Amino acid sequence: MRLFFKYMPSPVGVLRLVAHDQALVAVLWENENPKRVRLAELIEHNQHPILLETERQLSEYFVAKRQCFDLPLDFAGTDFQKQVWQALLQIPFGETRSYKDIALQIGNVKAVRAVGAANGKNPISIIAPCHRVVGANGKLVGFAGGLDNKDILLKLEKIAN
Repeated sequence: MRLFFKYMPSPVGVLRLVAHDQALVAVLWENENPKRVRLAELIEHNQHPILLETERQLSEYFVAKRQCFDLPLDFAGTDFQKQVWQALLQIPFGETRSYKDIALQIGNVKAVRAVGAANGKNPISIIAPCHRVVGANGKLVGFAGGLDNKDILLKLEKIAN
């Protein structure tokens, strides 16, 4: 399956949007660790319809005109990771959850650390809102885009909510 990408400037840096012909597969950070989300060879395609729609919806999100996304998503990962990433999609705009909350939601209370690991490998950042997951004490914890960007996203949502 061929993967296409385009770059998008944003308030949290230049994002790399990645899709195949049917769905979005990744939103990657400017200083992305290439080992975090492994992808096949990417072909730049600035007019790809899914990438253009993703850019439009993200642009609306960044100016507080969108609180949820309506895009076809294709998560590549283990069954457990996909379960965690689907749980991320259920976190309401402007709210946060802890790793324990997500573990409880997926019915595996002892999987708190595994939830953290899966959250860290979320390939579709922002849209599957891993930035809304915080430590049990409410503090900001690990984030592929960096804690400064996590803080920006959470503040943007708090203001818009």
